[in-house]
Amino acid sequence: MSVAARGPCDEAILRATEPSPCSRATARWVLAATILGSSMAFIDGTVVNVALPVLQKDLKASVSSVQWVVEAYALFLASLVLVGGSLGDRFGRRRVFTIGIAVFAASSAACALAPDVRSLVVARAVQGVGAALLVPSSLAILGAAFPPRERGRAVGTWSSLTAIAGAIGPVAGGWLVQVASWRAVFFLNLPIAAVILAIALRKVPETRNPSAGPLDLPGAVAATIGLAALVFGLIEAPVAGWGHPRVWASLSAGVAALTAFVLVEARSDHPMAPLGLFRIRAFAGTNLLTFFLYAALSATFFLLPFELIQAQGYSPSGAGAALLPLIVLISLLSRPAGAIADRIGPRVPLTVGPAVAALGFFLLGLPHDDPRYVTALLPALVVLGLGMATTVPAGRMSGRPPVGRGRRARM
Repeated sequence: MSVAARGPCDEAILRATEPSPCSRATARWVLAATILGSSMAFIDGTVVNVALPVLQKDLKASVSSVQWVVEAYALFLASLVLVGGSLGDRFGRRRVFTIGIAVFAASSAACALAPDVRSLVVARAVQGVGAALLVPSSLAILGAAFPPRERGRAVGTWSSLTAIAGAIGPVAGGWLVQVASWRAVFFLNLPIAAVILAIALRKVPETRNPSAGPLDLPGAVAATIGLAALVFGLIEAPVAGWGHPRVWASLSAGVAALTAFVLVEARSDHPMAPLGLFRIRAFAGTNLLTFFLYAALSATFFLLPFELIQAQGYSPSGAGAALLPLIVLISLLSRPAGAIADRIGPRVPLTVGPAVAALGFFLLGLPHDDPRYVTALLPALVVLGLGMATTVPAGRMSGRPPVGRGRRARM
């Protein structure tokens, strides 16, 4: 889910010193291409959740299988996004961006045509790889296209419009599932990708970073294997039992691979994740807080559509619309909350925000017999949205790497 707050990646762009190679007209085309590309990737991270209950029934899939439909995408996006940024710096940002769009479109078609849940999970994993290529490259292209005095406004426009797309996504996805099929959610990416490729190939200039260091492939491989093994073990544990050999083997392999990742990063001259940053208490603490908060939010976005559609009888479009207040609040309030955090510092928002969000999660978990959305679900979503909107910009401000330490941050 995207929000309108400026993050550490955006801050790195604003500090970039590369001169703008674009005319004003070309820069507008660049802005359009990057907004469409990032919106497509961000929306696919959330819109699929609304389709999961219908998808599960249609493919006769288990709960753990449909969890992988979500996690396969998120796993490869999170694991490879730093590599995607490095590839863009070395081989050309437009080239990597267009390759990412093409991979994303092809895998979207594979998702739409998947005959079973295993094929869908594999296609979603490839989709995550495409997103990991296009998202960081889109930000880098945007930073290079605008002169320094205009980059802040350009990034703000990018953030705001991707936030609006993120808000519309679950509602549109639910409507497509209801009037057509869950497969239409993935087919929708194809015309959007075609428009992006047409703009990028004709209007977006090529840029790269001539001082980019070598790729940290060992670190990327170790991180991907470690995260995949841990996620597999945690998803399989409720089904097979914590004592099952494949659960223990998977969890052990995940811990071993992540340990190897730490060792690789500690010895690398060009680490993907400079470990020295985690010795900074504010950086380490904020990232830990963000990890737990977004884990809870992801679980909510996974479970709530099942509750609304299968237990309470909502239509898919109704379930998507039910989530809209949460997304709109985060999108609209993150920027003013960020301005407040700039004035008073991140400590108070990072204390108050998670506490308010925790109250929202608590209200969502309360059993009730009230079938009315306005009194049963809306108050919990509003409280959760207020807590997230307070936390996100302050967390990004506190958790950004200090200037001059480590490599430039990417997301």
